[in-house]
Amino acid sequence: MKGLFRYKMKLFNFFIFYLLFNSLTFSQKTPELYAENIVPNPGFEKYSSTPIGWFYKGKHYTDVMKYWSSATAASPDVFGPKVRVPSHWASKGFGEQKPHRGNSMSGITVYGCTEGKPHCREYIQIQLREPLVINQKYYAEFWVSHLPRSLKVNGIGIYFSNEKLNINTDGPLDFKPQISTAEVVSAPGHRWVKISGRFQATSEAEYLIIGNFSADSLTNIRSPGASALNYGYYYVDDVLLKKEKPILEVPIKDNDLCCISIEEGKVVQLRNIYFDHDKAEFLPRSYTELNKLLKLMLDNPSMIIEIRGHTDSVGEDDYNVYLSRKRAKAVVGFLNENGIDKKRTRYAGYGDTNPIANNSNTKGRQLNRRVEFLVIQK
Repeated sequence: MKGLFRYKMKLFNFFIFYLLFNSLTFSQKTPELYAENIVPNPGFEKYSSTPIGWFYKGKHYTDVMKYWSSATAASPDVFGPKVRVPSHWASKGFGEQKPHRGNSMSGITVYGCTEGKPHCREYIQIQLREPLVINQKYYAEFWVSHLPRSLKVNGIGIYFSNEKLNINTDGPLDFKPQISTAEVVSAPGHRWVKISGRFQATSEAEYLIIGNFSADSLTNIRSPGASALNYGYYYVDDVLLKKEKPILEVPIKDNDLCCISIEEGKVVQLRNIYFDHDKAEFLPRSYTELNKLLKLMLDNPSMIIEIRGHTDSVGEDDYNVYLSRKRAKAVVGFLNENGIDKKRTRYAGYGDTNPIANNSNTKGRQLNRRVEFLVIQK
């Protein structure tokens, strides 16, 4: 009996060790890949709203996928647990692919402007957690798998832009990507293939865009056989961008919060605060600026400020005041949650009543959508 007891105890201890080892191994593997990733929501796991159908406009993708957006009028696709693929697309194989990791992935058309499908080019874009630093070396990768009956193509890559793209086209974008595949990308049997590369930034950039930036005539194709579709379609998952050593910090500019003079009555614009469209939720890029403001408040313990929200002139006046006030309140909330006494912070929403630029053009409206603070007490 004692021998049987010892044997059972050994089995029990081995089982506990096995569970602990595997849980530790998994916990180490999961964050390691994205430990230094400056791409938010890299695996498309976060949603702004529930996808309940199929996408026919770029706006649909932008509204559903958190932080990601369509760079054009074409409609990239989201695949996840609650996505319903229409039967006429499912019959072509859409929706059969499993994600590389997690539960979700995106899909884009990358070829087929001549006798292909509508929206023959689709591009997905996202704002980085911090801008590219000039002369910094970077490593980038993402994983792709194509629709089994899809034409296989080369030229899939990443382009970095300093501006968010919103181009009214469903065709190719004429940009030179920093990372691109020279060879045709083949991933038979629902396999996933890594596209990766290294580059040195020659200019600042805020946005990462994925797609095929070559015209059909400049794209090499390979057919999977007699049942091939007349376009190329690839799934995308697990996007990674990280700095390589030596690490260069984002340069400090003259108007950065660390360098301004504090004077009572002075109004200071927070230049890198970004919100979800029509919401008061911060985009990841905002936290760099928010932390600078937090440090400024901590370094000046007697300073009292009023956060002021502003909008452009699009929309109803009452709603604009409401939205601008809500966004200003979100900034104050961040400060209070991080140790700044509520007595030192106030907030107000001014809607479109205090423009600093012309609301008749896109650039002016963009400048008018802003958050700033007034120094009440130094």
